[in-house]
Amino acid sequence: MSETHHLADTFYGTCAGIYDTVATAPAVRPWRARCVEELALSPGDTVVDMGCGTGANFPALRERVGPEGTVVGVDLVGAMLRQARRRAERNDWANVHVVQGDATRPPVETADALVSTFVVGMFDDPGAAVRSWVRTVRPGGRVALLNAARSNRPALRPANLLFRAFTRLTAPGHRLRLRSPTRNLERRWDDSVDALFEGTVDHVEDRLGLGFVVLASGRVPESVQSTA
Repeated sequence: MSETHHLADTFYGTCAGIYDTVATAPAVRPWRARCVEELALSPGDTVVDMGCGTGANFPALRERVGPEGTVVGVDLVGAMLRQARRRAERNDWANVHVVQGDATRPPVETADALVSTFVVGMFDDPGAAVRSWVRTVRPGGRVALLNAARSNRPALRPANLLFRAFTRLTAPGHRLRLRSPTRNLERRWDDSVDALFEGTVDHVEDRLGLGFVVLASGRVPESVQSTA
């Protein structure tokens, strides 16, 4: 296990309950729903949630694929997956499954679509991870990413100071480092989007949550799967 994975496992394993409260907050749900909307799912589809955490995306994903579809959540942290599994069991979603695994090395062979929310900023090499995700999705399927960032609205520049403080407090292993976790987060997002757009078409980019949340999605063309 890499240092980054060890820190994430320790940090999020300890804070799984708090994370779930934040991840499912009413203000956050519309961002997740918009990201899921970008997947253009149909009943019966199989969709993978990479870095699913406690399953905050499951309600929106399950609604789109219906009882005849399949939702697969992948996460490295056991404490997160236990909450995700309980969420599926409470709602009696027999077609929602969780898998413990490294999202940078997808334990899923193929899917109709793939989503990852607030995850790519944690990876040492997010570009490589996203490229592997694109290869997982069938031709015509979509990949959608969501992450946090400093707002691009001039009027909210003062609020970016609070965002930077929040990022330092919540970034595993970065609290005492001199390197800015915010700049690191945004560099990793840029790498992720570059990798996503290299392997997809019909790109979408948007800002949500007063500019503090960034969204990117793309559709996998026939040529990507046939040559991967």
